[in-house]
Amino acid sequence: MLRFITAGESHGPLETAIIEGVPANLPIDIDKINENLARRQMGYGAGNRMKIEKDQVRITSGVRHGLTLGSPITLQVENRDFKKWTEIMSTEDVEEGIKKRRTVHHPRPGHADLVGGIKYGFKDLRNVLERSSARETTMRVAVGSIAQQILDGLGIEIIAYVKALGGVEGKVDATSLSYDEIRQTTDESELKMIDHSIDEEIKVKIDQAKKDGTTLGGVIEVIAKNVPAGLGSYTHWDKKLDAKLVGAMVSINAFKAAEIGDGVEVANRFGNELMDEIAYDETQGFYRLTNHMGGFEGGMTTGMPIIVRGYKKPIPTQYHPLQSVDIYTKEPYKASIERSDITAVPRAAIIAETVIATELAQAILEKFPHDDYNELVKSVADYREYVKNPDIWQNEGE
Repeated sequence: MLRFITAGESHGPLETAIIEGVPANLPIDIDKINENLARRQMGYGAGNRMKIEKDQVRITSGVRHGLTLGSPITLQVENRDFKKWTEIMSTEDVEEGIKKRRTVHHPRPGHADLVGGIKYGFKDLRNVLERSSARETTMRVAVGSIAQQILDGLGIEIIAYVKALGGVEGKVDATSLSYDEIRQTTDESELKMIDHSIDEEIKVKIDQAKKDGTTLGGVIEVIAKNVPAGLGSYTHWDKKLDAKLVGAMVSINAFKAAEIGDGVEVANRFGNELMDEIAYDETQGFYRLTNHMGGFEGGMTTGMPIIVRGYKKPIPTQYHPLQSVDIYTKEPYKASIERSDITAVPRAAIIAETVIATELAQAILEKFPHDDYNELVKSVADYREYVKNPDIWQNEGE
């Protein structure tokens, strides 16, 4: 079973993750991890923090000579901004004057500040925002990049792009494009969109939001191709893989909704318009004529492309602050301002991509033997052949 934990504060010295359950003998390409970390820092509308941090992963356990050992893998990314926060974020006790520097007691609407302070009994809400910050997603990307490398060797492709930003939606059908085409076109776009015809319209909207002191949200679509049928299960509610993917998506900071396939639109359509009819071909086995269900039936993968969409709210920090309350005096006060983005939607694409990759890798490792990565590769290949023509039915039609 693949599991991980992350640790670190936004302005602390390091972001850290420990991953357990990665098969032995998986080749690890650090450059690919760093490429994804760089993607997380790119995008129109990003704040000044991204000009400071140049994220590079350091692997301190679980890998030797480029291959995993099967033991826990430790990943670390340095927070370069920490040098300006060494006293404020010190792990040692400091004098009262230092403790009062950069305190937060005017909670921001839409952020974890107020409820987190109440729940954990903090006088200084900085203790909440330092951990609830999206800086934590640095390690979600690093972990997910290793998950992607597990999937790569199994022929599973996963990619994400920005489908809409600030209410402006692209019209290009991503499912008709190859992995390489989507990667190339999103890497060429500051907005991480595949429909470049609307880039300027969205940039104007972002620039106006900056002038107005506000922020913008958007929609990320993740596509996973060549995922074998039968991952997940209908037998228990907590084994349904589509539910896990939706949960993973909304676990990303500021994501408020997620959907599979045609998503919320299925509530407005007739059943005979939506159910993906089944066909059979000797080369590819069973397949669907359409993919309204987004690659899932009964909580299990069907073998069709997985389509997951996530909806990201605007960042809570407003440069024209909203109404709040001073938690000490209980008097009305404008909310605190922390350095932030105008929109983080372009940067969120790689986060969503790697988070979904982690869930799919977990599902793969739950189903197949995987002490040795080579064993996993063979098991998945054998299973793909079985799925094309399950031998349990071979004599039943005679």
